Parts: sequence; C-alpha cells; structure tokens
Amino acid sequence: MVDVLEGHRVLSFDLETTGVSTMNDRIVQVALVGAKANGDSIHYENLVNPQRPIPSGASRVHGIFDSNVRSEPVFKHYAQELYDLIDGAVIVGHNARRFDMPLLDNEYFRCGMTPPKPLVLLDTLEAVRRLKIPRPHNLGAQCARHGIDLTNAHDAVADAAASLLLLWKVMRNHPASFRRSLEDIEQWLIHGDARKDESELGRSLTDLTPVDPQGRIRKQDGRYILGFGRHRSSDLEMVLREDSRYIDWLLSPKGLEDEATRDLLREYLSSIGDR
Repeated sequence: MVDVLEGHRVLSFDLETTGVSTMNDRIVQVALVGAKANGDSIHYENLVNPQRPIPSGASRVHGIFDSNVRSEPVFKHYAQELYDLIDGAVIVGHNARRFDMPLLDNEYFRCGMTPPKPLVLLDTLEAVRRLKIPRPHNLGAQCARHGIDLTNAHDAVADAAASLLLLWKVMRNHPASFRRSLEDIEQWLIHGDARKDESELGRSLTDLTPVDPQGRIRKQDGRYILGFGRHRSSDLEMVLREDSRYIDWLLSPKGLEDEATRDLLREYLSSIGDR
C-alpha cells in the first residue's frame, strides 16, 4: 500500500455492536480485512451471539437482528483466532481508538483473557482531523469526499474495507505527513507534532531515566511516563484516569516483562489512591 506499511501484517478492523457503550455493549459482527506481511490477503468476518437482545435502534443501523445471531457462537469461540490476527499487527479503523478497540478489550476481559496488542493503531478519524480535512468526518462522508464506494455502510466488512482504502488515499494525498516511522505516525495522530516526543518542548523521552530494562517506562520529577504504545509520552496517572483497562494490560506480563517494574508501578498507583 505505502512503503511504511511494507513488511507488516496490516488489517482494517470494524465491529457492529448492540450499542455505543464500550464498557457494557457487545459485539454482533467483527471483520478484519487486509494482508499478511508477505502480501497474502486476509478476509475475516463472523457474526457473534451477544448473549443479550439487540436493541431495535442498533438493528436499524447495521441490519443485524436477534434471529441472525441466535445460533452463532459467542465471542469466546473467536477470541483466540482474533488475538492471533490482531496482536502485533498494524490495525486500521475509523474511530477505532475510542470505540472498537476498547469495546473489543472489554470482551476479552469478560472472557478472562488478555486483549491483543497491535503494533500500532492508525485511526482514520484521527487522520482526517489531524490533516484538517473538511467536515463531516464520519466514514461515509469521508469516503464520498475521497471517491470511495461505500454502498453497504454499517456492515463490518464494508466499513473495514472502506477504512483501509481511506487510509491509503489520505497517505497518498498527504505524503509528507506520513514520512515517519509507524510509531511516530501513531503518536502524531494522537498528539500532533508538538507532543511527538516532547523534544520541542523540553526533554525527550530518551533523555528521561528508564525504569525497566526495556525502557518502556521512564521517570521524570517523580512521575512515571509511558515510553511506548498508544499512550506514549503520557503520564501514568493520567492514563489510569482515562484508560484504566490499559493499565490492567500494562501491569500484566504481556505489557511489562519486568516483574519488579510491575510491582513498583502497582505500589505507585496504590499510593495515589486510585487502585
């Protein structure tokens, strides 16, 4: 697609759900569309029994009714194969950082499993906002603006494929903004250039004292700063307030390999009275 993506498993991701609560609603359809690192295509889609009635308002949006999912497997049936696809992949999605990924994470937590961790998440909603592309910024409007056919909107497969095409169009039309590493692209999408590494505002992450052997956690003025992932450059206390599920993942061996660092952070978080 674009040079920076070559050599990576790249998957566009979309969910249809019982509603808009990332904490309480459930998946009724999941789709992943893209390619393996060697270029072989991936097309994954399944209906999921949410184990609860689908509200009529949600069904009117995505066209999936109780009768469509009643005999389908529950999420846990798909959990491992989804994990194997998403973990370590470049994931693309429209509003995926605030909706699809948190909702997916909570499905894993309900199963007693650690959620998959993408290499990076490239959110096309963040991209069109960061590039100041004119509103509206919803997927349908942006597809129309960029000449992408989305005739079956709110179907997970169609939306996933459209999001992937939208990313390609945006990267092609604004190449200068994407001439950076995948990790830096993700940080630019989240924070803009000013917070990429705080290098223009003060000390960079690499100047801060590493806490763990891998340098994933840094320390500055008594605060712990994340040195990787979707919350890179963020204060640990702020992440706890805004994304507590991420903290749960971070304090597992999947997040931080060093047990001593995990214990240190648990003690720190306990001391600030939020855990």
